[in-house]
Amino acid sequence: MSETQAPIFIISGAPGAGKSTVSIALLQKFSRGMHIPVDELREWVVSGIAQPIPEWTEETTRQFNLAREGAARLARLYARAGFAVVIDDVLFEDDARQAYMPFLEGCPVFKVLLLPELTRAQERNLSRTNKAFDTRLLQDTIRGIDAALRQQELSENWLVLDSSELDAGQTAQAILDNTPTALF
Repeated sequence: MSETQAPIFIISGAPGAGKSTVSIALLQKFSRGMHIPVDELREWVVSGIAQPIPEWTEETTRQFNLAREGAARLARLYARAGFAVVIDDVLFEDDARQAYMPFLEGCPVFKVLLLPELTRAQERNLSRTNKAFDTRLLQDTIRGIDAALRQQELSENWLVLDSSELDAGQTAQAILDNTPTALF
């Protein structure tokens, strides 16, 4: 098997920022692409899942850590097989550094923070039909996550995109336009 190392993108943002839609649009620009949505990976838990809403617990943290490690290991496996990979997760820089980077060391990783205007993320959230719950429950959570994402200090290793006025294809192209050529 070829050891061609394809790029791994980590795309973060508040719920409703467009992570999944942009991830798919971005991966369609590659001959082989693998989308790893951490929320869906967490939903593989059949019994005992610790949801983050209405209350975040120690068990919630543990299950997110397990899902993130699984996502990183899966991303590494597919990237080594020549698949461009996007890990789609709501996370902060410290989360990325602690939960992903130990498992992705030596891999070409590019981190993206989608940061549309708060009202745009909330509008997108309310229009989603792919969730098994009432997305109105996320409106306050989106407000809190958006504020925290805007307050964090990011290293230069992140691309921050205001995707408020961009569609998924335009956002994917902006990511590619800003991806270091060394990743390809």
